[in-house]
Amino acid sequence: MQKSSNEKASRDPRERAPGDDPPTSPAHARAAKADEKIKGLARRTFNKNVLSEIGGFAGFYALDSTRFPDPVLVATADDIGNKLPLAAKLGLHASVAADLVNHCVNDIAVQGATPLYFLDYFGAAELDPEIVEQTISGLVDACKANGVALLGGETSEMPTLYRESGYDLAGFMTGVVSRPRLLTGEAIREGDCLLALPSNGLHTSGYRIAQELLFDRAGYTHTQYVNELGDKVGAALMRPHRSYLAPIRKLIQAEVVHGFAHITTGGITQNLPRVLPKGLAAQIDLSAWEPPPLFAHLQRIGEIEREEMFSTFNMGIGMIAFIPADLIKKARLTLTRMNERSMVIGRVVRKVQRKVLYS
Repeated sequence: MQKSSNEKASRDPRERAPGDDPPTSPAHARAAKADEKIKGLARRTFNKNVLSEIGGFAGFYALDSTRFPDPVLVATADDIGNKLPLAAKLGLHASVAADLVNHCVNDIAVQGATPLYFLDYFGAAELDPEIVEQTISGLVDACKANGVALLGGETSEMPTLYRESGYDLAGFMTGVVSRPRLLTGEAIREGDCLLALPSNGLHTSGYRIAQELLFDRAGYTHTQYVNELGDKVGAALMRPHRSYLAPIRKLIQAEVVHGFAHITTGGITQNLPRVLPKGLAAQIDLSAWEPPPLFAHLQRIGEIEREEMFSTFNMGIGMIAFIPADLIKKARLTLTRMNERSMVIGRVVRKVQRKVLYS
């Protein structure tokens, strides 16, 4: 189901005679046009488990209890944050929509779960059917790439809430995992290696600071080529948020992993402790990798301390797997066979406080 609502669509019923069809307002017309586009796009993601059609009050999804005995549902919600206004300014509506799906997929997958379906919320002061279509197309393409059904959502026109030229985008995803295969971090042990998978760039974190530094302080434009970045500023900032579903699945299937951490808002410093058991900490070797040029340039422009960089940005690391030391070679070989780069960047150590230590 994909619904739409708006504030400007209602009219006084006394304006029409009994038996007349309700008059079509511009807002209703825009919503109807957007809905028709959405219906066709969303159906491209449907599979045999989707039991509902677009346009109802709720979506129906049949859980495969044979594939997932003793099932545990895993749910997450997210938005794009400060990357969204930049994407809108550059007209990259489909790209940022795919970022949203991939972010949610990663949050589901690190728990050992298979993502099932996605719901979206699109809100604007005034619906632009072309922008809606581009956004939903991005959601659809990312959902299909991750094997997820776009089950429904809400498209809302609210001029009293949103700025005239802006819009909001949020996503909600549900996954499932059999209870014995649920990854909570409890299996992580002292001596486990931290196996890192590279990010494409900022992903969806740190955009407020990055834009202030690059546009306000450095005075760059979106289309300006900067040698230190090796790219135009807008392109460097808008690199997509990766989906790590495939490498996560491979590592789980190889039975070499104790847990995962998705490196998002809060960087490595704040995300690793979220999965560490009590009495354990993460020791990071800073010589193990070189962050992409974007991060070094941001640090130089803002004269930012190392501690703040690692608690704000992902520093070129999008996902970290906790691998037993005796299985690290098998884990890396598993990833190499799928052309996935990886770096061992540290170990789990015993400490009273769950934290990240850098050396």
